Amino acid sequence: MSPRQGLDRGTLLSAAAQLADSDGFQALTLAALAQRLDVRSPSLYNHISGLPGLRQELALMSVLQLSQALATAAAERTGDGAIQAIAAAYIGFVRQHPGLYEASFHAPDIHEPELAEASAATLDILLHALRPYPLTEAEALHAVRGLRSLCHGFASIEAQGGFNMDFDSNESLHLTVQAFLNGLQHLHQD
Repeated sequence: MSPRQGLDRGTLLSAAAQLADSDGFQALTLAALAQRLDVRSPSLYNHISGLPGLRQELALMSVLQLSQALATAAAERTGDGAIQAIAAAYIGFVRQHPGLYEASFHAPDIHEPELAEASAATLDILLHALRPYPLTEAEALHAVRGLRSLCHGFASIEAQGGFNMDFDSNESLHLTVQAFLNGLQHLHQD
């Protein structure tokens, strides 16, 4: 195997994300990545600090890309329309990048400043989208957790083949998110 010319950090991370998406996050090893890039494993250390460094970089990439997808979906929308678009974008991201999405849950250091900043930016997008609802600050944070759990659970069940009925899963998502939103609208009513 001869070293590949022009290997850089961006190329390496892109190949790692593609490998995680195609073969699963757990299949992502330095040996598998080196083979995909047609380089020797030690060459990877010129660009990353081992497997933990690679996982940290992929977690950041995942959070940044998901955040961008959510921001784009929510742009110029408010209320139910914004939240429905966010949920659809979330599920769409997981469908397109299942391994990269999983990387966001395996960051060796969740307090690393860039990752913490990217996560905070994602939280801000969701909190902004929830402003039209009659929620206290604490309730809005709980609602973000609820929405994230709803989307993650939906995406996880779908990825595992749990929605194998001949039934439109996008419609199921829309209905489920609408039920969640109806609950937020009526949270303070007796």
